[in-house]
Amino acid sequence: MDDTLPADLPFHHTPVLLADVVELLRPREGARFLDCTLGGGGHAAALLAEGVELDAFDRDAYAIRAASRRLAPFLERGSLRVHHAPFADAARILTQSDATVRFDGILVDLGISSHHVDQAARGFSFQADGPVSMVMDERDAPLSERLLTTDEPELVRILREYGDEPNARRVAQTILFGRPWAGTRALAEAIAGVAAKTRGTHRATRSFQALRIWVNDELGQLETALLELPRLLAPGGRLAFISFHSLEDRRVKQAFAALAGVGAPTDLYGHPLTPPAFRLVDRRKGEDRDPNPRARSARLRVIERL
Repeated sequence: MDDTLPADLPFHHTPVLLADVVELLRPREGARFLDCTLGGGGHAAALLAEGVELDAFDRDAYAIRAASRRLAPFLERGSLRVHHAPFADAARILTQSDATVRFDGILVDLGISSHHVDQAARGFSFQADGPVSMVMDERDAPLSERLLTTDEPELVRILREYGDEPNARRVAQTILFGRPWAGTRALAEAIAGVAAKTRGTHRATRSFQALRIWVNDELGQLETALLELPRLLAPGGRLAFISFHSLEDRRVKQAFAALAGVGAPTDLYGHPLTPPAFRLVDRRKGEDRDPNPRARSARLRVIERL
């Protein structure tokens, strides 16, 4: 972890769908859990309070430092182990030391923290000026560097695929023409001048989302996690994903359906020819379950190993 980071990191926020996560993952004394996205430590704190042993991952050194202070008693007792790495690497890292490791509950919260947007120095915000960074892991190349080696066709693809921006070509041309950008506010204002109109949000919102997803390889990380994390579940163990936009939720839904054998071949009586190893448990919407404004677009999906 980077020891040059400031000590007073404002990284606390109310975790979304907390009551539902605890209800559906069923933490209990002595169970072994994995929190793949530690963030501010809110979900981890609730799980640890139920007596679980928890491995937690995050690629954001800011988050790890803040959450480690918050969860210091559990670290001291040894019930919490924190790993500074992307959640896509969790299975590889954990099985290196124990090939048979299995978990009773696994949580992946795909949302970015309020800290990322609220702290201008992180470079995610278009409302407060900051460096053109957007990286969750300070060890990665910032957006400003990535843009220097990106061509127009690739940037158009990114804006269309990850941001659904109707004016992707004009936005891409504007971004590339203005390189290098002095800060996020200038970048956002330039994008807003050519992006399609939006209702109730800043015109740069779609493009900023697309650039953030790209520079952090968020969907690549998700695909890897969906492939590897189910293998870490113990019999009866449950895996939960919280997603915040359709690009994520669609991938989780499709992967869970495949694991549960939805649409798989059946015999004449409707029984699956190959019994599935997992079953779908529940799906919950933040807008129905959680008054927290950050939870409005949240979707929680849970699957269980049989």
